[in-house]
Amino acid sequence: MKNDLVEKAAEIVPDPLVLINLVSKRVAQLNQGRSPLINAIPSMGMADIALTEIIEGKIKLIDGPKF
Repeated sequence: MKNDLVEKAAEIVPDPLVLINLVSKRVAQLNQGRSPLINAIPSMGMADIALTEIIEGKIKLIDGPKF
């Protein structure tokens, strides 16, 4: 995982725990066979793909219901 991608994604999703969960869920989806939403190069890891998707606005965090 590249540190510069983490820093850029953290500007979009400032809460570290939320960012970790978002990346983790997307990595799980990618590992299950979902296609990347970006033009990924072979040297990119799954976490790098997920972070780049967040940075490019392909994945957005939406607020769920509050209880």
